[in-house]
Order: sequence, then structure tokens, then C-alpha cells
Amino acid sequence: MILPPHFIPFPTQIDSNDLPKKFTFPFYYEPHALSVIAAKELQNYLETQTNFQHNFGLDKNQEGLVIGKMFGVLVCQNESKKLGYLWAFSGKLAENNHHDYFVPPVFDMLQHDGFFKREEEVLNAINRKIEVLEKTPKYIVTKKKVIATKEKALEDISNQKERIKRLKTLRDERRIEGEKNLDFENFKILQKELSNESKEESILLKKMTKYWNYQTENIENELAKFTSKINSLKELRKQKSGELQQQLFDSYSFFNQAKELKSVGEIFNNNPPAGAGECAAPKLLHYAFHHNLRPISMAEFWWGQSPKSEVRKHKQFYPACRSKCEPILAHMLKDIPLEDNPFLENPAEGKDISVVFEDDFLAVINKPAEFLSVPGKNVSDSVYQRVKDLYPNATGPLIVHRLDMSTSGLLLIAKSEDIYKDLQSQFIKRTIKKRYVAILENIVSNDEGFIDLPLRVDLDNRPNQLVCYEHGKQARTEYKVIERKDGKTRIHFFPISGRTHQLRVHASHSLGLNSPIVGDDLYGTKANRLHLHAEEITFNHPILKERMTIIANAEF
Repeated sequence: MILPPHFIPFPTQIDSNDLPKKFTFPFYYEPHALSVIAAKELQNYLETQTNFQHNFGLDKNQEGLVIGKMFGVLVCQNESKKLGYLWAFSGKLAENNHHDYFVPPVFDMLQHDGFFKREEEVLNAINRKIEVLEKTPKYIVTKKKVIATKEKALEDISNQKERIKRLKTLRDERRIEGEKNLDFENFKILQKELSNESKEESILLKKMTKYWNYQTENIENELAKFTSKINSLKELRKQKSGELQQQLFDSYSFFNQAKELKSVGEIFNNNPPAGAGECAAPKLLHYAFHHNLRPISMAEFWWGQSPKSEVRKHKQFYPACRSKCEPILAHMLKDIPLEDNPFLENPAEGKDISVVFEDDFLAVINKPAEFLSVPGKNVSDSVYQRVKDLYPNATGPLIVHRLDMSTSGLLLIAKSEDIYKDLQSQFIKRTIKKRYVAILENIVSNDEGFIDLPLRVDLDNRPNQLVCYEHGKQARTEYKVIERKDGKTRIHFFPISGRTHQLRVHASHSLGLNSPIVGDDLYGTKANRLHLHAEEITFNHPILKERMTIIANAEF
């Protein structure tokens, strides 16, 4: 049997017992051994290839814009049970969609004779016509004349209105003076004079208004000769753009194993996020189903310098993005048995919270790692639920602050709404102090320091956080190294703010410590657990008015 293009057979025979029983759950996984082999082969190729030039940021002497890339591998079998793998990259690579050894895109927007390029040129031609019209000297002069005419009209009319007010005041003074000093007949003559003056000023205002309306209308009619053409072209551009977009949505159609095609327009109700369908995972699966290949396992890794916003480590495996890929993969992986979805499992199963301190007003508990602080979307078991059962007579929200599910350590519990409000106020005023202990994957050279990297949620890949100086919220952390041992760093973190994943991003990001916390499955490498523990908290007791410090040592 002829193997399909881009299908690379494994160099050695693989025992069928070594195959996974279920396909990879794309949004949280440990790469299967076969996926690791395929990924290493791809990485070896990237390190030695000369087929294309792309600046991944790995060679300081290479010129050009640095763009790291997600690459993906799909282990699959052909109809003769021959085992091999496919390679793909997300987006385009070296300004091209097609490269040797990599599966093609689902739809090639860069194809020179394709409808997208043709219609794109139509849109560009319309843009050029609009640009020519908007740069016409007469159009520019006429626009300025419209503005100047309106400004002059406003000035003249405003001045006349002020003049009317001023003369009215003077007439009122003359009327009062005449009423005092004139006889009846002369006072009547004065009143008539004053009335005529008032009418004349009003008539003048009407004439001025009419004059300036006429002037403005004339110059606006001149401008309309240009704007009508420009607006017609913009309307045509909008129509053509909408038609192209819809045609594009229909062209991005994905196979599943039953050879059912579904377009990105159907999947996202004609409102897909930018880049939907361009990721490695949909490319790999679409190619496999199109060529009757059975998916076995999949993995994606980052190649190159980390971007400035999100945390991406060279050669590190990452899950598929949720906002763009999850709806597409739901169709593509229909009826394929997948590994268990960990987001549907209760991570707190078989774990208990321990009470470190309590009195009639509050408690401090020690939360285990992989334990929700509050109920989640799919799992209700949490610190909140356990505390609610532990203190059935307590009132109010109970949970004063939160820890990430994967982080262990101390949490404040309020037994009444008044206590909750008091402790919340202390958090807002930042009088509550917390100390975390963590183990980092690498050696941190500075003994202590300060990290200031603003954070916001990654809208394409929740709950991950991005460093964003434009829209991010201020996030600041102090740190102090405790020990360096076996290539790792034990460290204390003192968060000044309390953003989601703050310590994890500040540790891992290249502009932070550039060293992920051991076991960080989002920003580093998964291990037995996340080695981050909230070990100390200091607060003012709302009733006793004492400064209290509670400590619970980490178990790592």
C-alpha cells in the first residue's frame, strides 16, 4: 500500500501492546512515549534543517522578527496497521503554509491563484481608490472649509446672541429709568422704541442664521461630491469583505473519522475567533481523517524564544488552546474514545483540610494541593463546601480569600459577615501579609528582588494569564532566595498584590525569574504536585485587636 504524503513511518517496529488504549485528551495530557519519540524526531529536524529560514529567536546572530512557534505531532496508523506520525505547525512558517514533511493547512489563504488572494486584491484595489479620493487636494481643502465655515458661523451667531443679551440689559435699565423720570406719553414712546430695537436684533439673528446655514449647506454639498463616492466604496468594501469572510468560513471545513465535514462557520455560528483552524491539532487530525489514518496519540510543543506576553518554554509540551481549538476538536474527535477529562474529576477526593487555628470568630485552615477553594464549574467539593459542613452555624461568605487549586497552604475563614468584611477590608488596605514558599526548576542568581509584571487573563486560553502592559492589572511580588540545591532554588515569595496565578507567572516568565515552579503544569513541567505553599499569614484579629501570625510549614 502506498503511504500518504507526510506520513513518516516509525524507524523500528512498535509492539501493539505499547499503543495507548485511548486517544490523547488534547487540553490536559502527559505526552505518550510514542508522541515523545515523534516530537524528538521533529525537534532534531528543526535543529538541522536547511529547507527554510525562520527566526525562532534561538540564534542571536539571526536577523528578522523573532516568532516562536507551536509544533504538533500526531501518531497514527494506516489501514494496513503501519504505525507512523505526522508533523504540523501552527499558523504559517517562514511566510509560507507549505513545507516538506509538514501536513498542509486545512485551507491555504496564501495560494496565489486561490479565491482568497483574488478577492483580497479586489479589496486592496477598493482601498487604493478610497485612499486616492481621501488624499485629493480639493477634498482636503473642502473638508477644512467645512470646518472653518461651521466655526465662523458658530462664532458669529454666538456673538449676536451675546449682543442681544447685552442690549436687553441696557434696554431694561433705560425702561426702569424712563419709568421713574418720564411722563406717561414719553414713557409709551420709549417702550415702543425699545420694542423695535429688540425686534431688529432678533431679525438680524435670524438673517445671520439663515446666511450661515446657506453657506454651510453650499460647502457641505461640495464635500458630498467626494464623500458620496468614498462612502459608496466603503459600503462596497464592507459587502465584499463580508462575502469573502463567509466564503472563508465555508472553506475551513474539517473532517472527523466518519468523514463528516463541518465548517468553521458552522462550528462557531459564523463568528470564529481569529486564527481558528490554523493551529497544529486541527491540521493534523484533518489530514489524518482525509487519508484514512487512525489517530493514536498527539502532542504539541513550543519551539523558540518565549513571547513577551504568554509563558512558553522552548521544547516544552503544551495542551491545545481552548477558545479556538476546543469547539473544532469536539467535532473532529466525535465518537473517538479519549483519555479521562481531568476537569470533570474531583481533585479533592480522599483529601482533608486541617484547622490550624480557630476561635469563635474565625479560623485558619491548611488547604491541600489540588483542592478547590470554592466550587468549580463541574466540581462542587471545595474548601467552601467543607468549611460549610464543618461550621454549619457560621454565616456570611466564609471564604475571605482564595488559593489556586494546585497551591497548598493557609486560608482565612470568617464565621460571620462582620468578620468577613473586616478581614476583606484588611486585604484591600494590604495590611494582611502573606509568605509563600516554592521550589523553582532552575537556579535564581539574585538573592532577593522585586517583580512587577501586570497580568490579564489569556482570552484564548483560560485560565492562563498573560503579561500585558496595556490592559493588565498591576501585579507585584517581592522574593528572597532561601536555598540553592541540586540545580533548583527554594524561595520565599511575598505577594504585594493578589492576581490569579501571579506567583506562577512571575516565577516562570522570561521577564520575571525565568524559572517555573516545580510541578507547574500550566507554565512549566508537570510533577507530583505544584511546589508552591502559602506557609505564613499575618493579620489583625477583628475582635481581639491583636496582630496574629499563623504558620503551616510546607511538606516538600
